[in-house]
Amino acid sequence: MKNLHKQINCPHARPSRRGAVRETCPTCGRELLLTFHHLIPKKVHRRPRFARQYPKQQMNLGIYLCKDCHKAIHRTYSEMQLAQNFASLAALLGDETLQRHFEWLGRQRRC
Repeated sequence: MKNLHKQINCPHARPSRRGAVRETCPTCGRELLLTFHHLIPKKVHRRPRFARQYPKQQMNLGIYLCKDCHKAIHRTYSEMQLAQNFASLAALLGDETLQRHFEWLGRQRRC
C-alpha cells in the first residue's frame, strides 16, 4: 500500500488500454511500438494475498515497454517474483540483471 502513491504519480504508470503505441521505451530508451506490461501480473490478481494487499486500481496499473524489454522481464522472473518484488518501474530499473539487458538493448539499432 505504501508504494501506491508513488506508482500512481509515476509518469509511465497508467491503466491498460488496447493496442500498442509508438513511444520511447522507459527501460531501454528506444522509440518503438510499446506493449502493456502489468506491474502486478494478471496471473496473481485472483490470489487472496494480492487482492487484500492492493486495491483494484493499483492491480490494473502497468507500463508500456518495447517487446524486447517485456520479453526479457518475463524470461528472467516468474509472475510471482514480479508481483512480490517488481511492482514498480523503479524496482525493474533497479534490478542489476535487467538493467544490464536494458542497457544492451538501448545500444541496438532502432527499428
